[in-house]
Amino acid sequence: MSTNGNHNKPKFAMYWAASCGGCEIAVLNIHEKILDMDANFDVVFWPVAMDAKYKDVEAMPDESILLTLFNGSIRNDENEHIAKLLRRKSKILVAFGSCACEGCVPALANLSSTREIFDAAYESVSTDNPEHLRPIPAYAMPEGEIRIPEFYPTIRTLDQVVQVDYYMPGCPPESHQIAAVIDLVVQVLQGKAELPPAGSVIGAFGSTVCDECKRTRDVKKIKSFARIQDFRPDPALCLLEQGILCSGPATRSGCGALCPLAGAPCVGCYGPANGALDYGARLLSAIASVIDSNDPEEIDTILDGIPDPAGSFYRFNLAGSVLHANRKAWN
Repeated sequence: MSTNGNHNKPKFAMYWAASCGGCEIAVLNIHEKILDMDANFDVVFWPVAMDAKYKDVEAMPDESILLTLFNGSIRNDENEHIAKLLRRKSKILVAFGSCACEGCVPALANLSSTREIFDAAYESVSTDNPEHLRPIPAYAMPEGEIRIPEFYPTIRTLDQVVQVDYYMPGCPPESHQIAAVIDLVVQVLQGKAELPPAGSVIGAFGSTVCDECKRTRDVKKIKSFARIQDFRPDPALCLLEQGILCSGPATRSGCGALCPLAGAPCVGCYGPANGALDYGARLLSAIASVIDSNDPEEIDTILDGIPDPAGSFYRFNLAGSVLHANRKAWN
């Protein structure tokens, strides 16, 4: 990667906040397309790939970075500080990946209080912590005060902290979609294309995973739900119509329906399909349409077969949903 501050190229940055790092790997997985990035951009800030300091970014003029891919949600005050810093320094800020767009799996912690989260981390059977220590933001040492990021009560999405120009969903975004977006940006730089309207979802499509899935749908009704390891599903038929919870009807297309094609249900990592106000509500509506009963008690029994409903309906979307968090998360 070019890191010598070539002033003739537009500047590129990428940052990793509260996330697993898979989005960084997905960018590297675009293979030779990474050379197009180096040829067309001056990479000025990408901590996972180069030696870069926050002070270097702070010294840059505002809006001097053309494009920033921000992956990860906002879990602590450091994440928020860098989100606001990169917003000031960037002309185009992209919420890159499910964590930045929706909160993703880490946001399921919004169902728990800070104390419960810390108890799980510092008092579990696999943790040796005889003094029952907990992290604190500041601590006085003989050499001076040392600080660590302050842990927030809930996870927030990037656009709940700063204005976002574009959204690129996925956990992580598929590498071929990343490559397509890079091609588009390069064409824009060359005057051969125009950027989509601000606020658009990029690197994905407007329909649902079901529309990409090759499995046959017979509009069958089901009497129970089962986990995929409990039986051998028919490889040609819709998984949801076989009683396996599949999130395809509520999930935005663009991944190529890779999970259903491999025999696994869609888990919803590409986020809500167009027009869905709340992902969980959209998925629940789709599930209700295949339940073979009009009796409330029987319906309750059928729904009881869904393991971990909160984790199933809001696995990737809780922070960005209408629910956002459980009340006790604020205690």
